[in-house]
Amino acid sequence: MHEPLVSVNVEPVNRRKRPTIRDVAEAAGVSRGTVSRVLNGGHLVSPAALEAVREAMARSGYQANPHARSLKSGRANSVAFLLTEPQHLLFEDPNFAVLVRGAATALSDRDCSLVLMIAGSKTERRRTLEYLTGGHVDGVLLISSHSGDTLATQLLQAGLPVVACGRPLGLQGKFGYVAADDRQGGRLITEHLLERGHRRIGTITGPMDTSGGVDRLEGYRQALGDRYDERLVVHGDYSRAGGAAGMQALLGVEPELDAVFVGSDLMAAGALGVLNARGIPVPGGVALAGFDDSGLAATLEPALTTVNQPLDTISREMVRMLLDMVAGGPAMGITVPTSVVLRASA
Repeated sequence: MHEPLVSVNVEPVNRRKRPTIRDVAEAAGVSRGTVSRVLNGGHLVSPAALEAVREAMARSGYQANPHARSLKSGRANSVAFLLTEPQHLLFEDPNFAVLVRGAATALSDRDCSLVLMIAGSKTERRRTLEYLTGGHVDGVLLISSHSGDTLATQLLQAGLPVVACGRPLGLQGKFGYVAADDRQGGRLITEHLLERGHRRIGTITGPMDTSGGVDRLEGYRQALGDRYDERLVVHGDYSRAGGAAGMQALLGVEPELDAVFVGSDLMAAGALGVLNARGIPVPGGVALAGFDDSGLAATLEPALTTVNQPLDTISREMVRMLLDMVAGGPAMGITVPTSVVLRASA
């Protein structure tokens, strides 16, 4: 048998009236115009008035209505984090999580929302373009851009402010971008391997339609100089499987290989799996180095020597530049220095 239904009387809740700008102004002893200027950045407001308004807002629990503010300003008060890669890489590649977290934090400090969008398939790209050009966002943080990408060009044609993570190949001067100094990083890590006495140094690159793939390879080439051997260059795709395939290919070309610079930590993890399966000790048989200094690098066995690209700084600078562009500022290019992080693998 079913239990009988029981009815109870619910006392009405006396909701507290939401505080208004007028309430904050009265509590702070200032005009409503002063409160409005504080909410819009604090320009032309004395330090004493600014402090009084902030204290009154905190005491009253006042919160600005973002919808009303966006209607007044004509802005969406949101920014898209656009990843132009297959969905699984968002969860597989630790770099993307760091970039999302950094961008979300920086936007939160500016009272702006982050919209995560993935455009790895043709259908996703079509829907993404429709959404982005429909007035739902003020600008786009473009992650993992590839040369010849029609979506990037369409965003440009639509007049949306865009800041890319990494140099946007073929679109420099048209997009803003913040990039690690990939060429410097590739050169420094290869020089480190040379200084350790390694001579048969191969590399597994990133995709050649990305600035990271191109520039890290160029740094490797610069460090090797006359020792550069094109046979020891294998192209990967920044995935673990791509790193494993690249390592298999290099060992097939050069059995006497003694070191490998891999263009990402995730690919280096795949390469390490191949070396372990073949019983080749690291670093005693083959020294292994990556690029990113992601959280993955320190957890590998042995821990991975790698190149640090400061993704927290990159994401923060991307947000700053994009919001400046939304406000009418120029598109710029910023390059952030890299450094070698020494661990046990090389």
